[in-house]
Amino acid sequence: MPVMLCALILLLPASAAAHGPFDSHLHLDERLPLMLSAVLLGSAWLLYIIGCRKVRPHGREALWMHLAMVITVFAVFGPIDDWAETSTSLHMVQHMLFMIVIAPLWALARPLPQWRAVLGGWLRPLSDALLRGGRYPVALAMLHGAMIWIWHTPSLYMLALENTWWHAIEHACFLFSAWLFWWSCLRASPRQVPHALMAILLTLMHTGLLGALLTFGNTPFYGESRDLADQQLAGLLMWVPGSLVYLAGAGWISWRWLTRIWRRQADARPL
Repeated sequence: MPVMLCALILLLPASAAAHGPFDSHLHLDERLPLMLSAVLLGSAWLLYIIGCRKVRPHGREALWMHLAMVITVFAVFGPIDDWAETSTSLHMVQHMLFMIVIAPLWALARPLPQWRAVLGGWLRPLSDALLRGGRYPVALAMLHGAMIWIWHTPSLYMLALENTWWHAIEHACFLFSAWLFWWSCLRASPRQVPHALMAILLTLMHTGLLGALLTFGNTPFYGESRDLADQQLAGLLMWVPGSLVYLAGAGWISWRWLTRIWRRQADARPL
């Protein structure tokens, strides 16, 4: 059943959106990055489903993974990708789905054990590198922040809109860097919790600054044809909902940290 659902959702955008991977209205060079994205997402999802039969996910990890993949498919291939070409606010909605919805869900899902169960030694060097990198939340927050600011510069922003290949690379940068960031923060060990909270605070501050620049800007940053009010709405979307998610993440990390401390104190208390 999960395999059928995976295939159905991947094929559905082909008829529902202007940017589906099998849209005949697009040239072959425009469809290739979409088809490659569909193959990568479908393969990752299918391998996870197969891996779940070998390594059973804990708790609700499978639910988070399937939910994240469904949202990813509709964010990448659904109509929102077409609307984002002319609307700065809807483009921001797409980016926020990548960075504060899909990425933390992937982090909570912890799919690496399932992928490693299927791919074995092929994935081990990459997974080991990811696990080692997860020990440095602040460094990964800086990497993710660099991706956010680089791709929101006017020249690269417009390049991603005009070229399908660069558009796919932009999405990959947001998704992968955000996943690493949330992975390092939400899965931080007790010793790494202060670093994780610092990483979230850093991300909260610089994304809020970018949102404020878009909100209070007096001219459209991404072309004169863009509506200024639409750009200001995009800034508010990054500023307010994004801040709430980062604060919620920091609260969840702090609660887990305090719960561990209270549990240890209770265990150490003499009978």
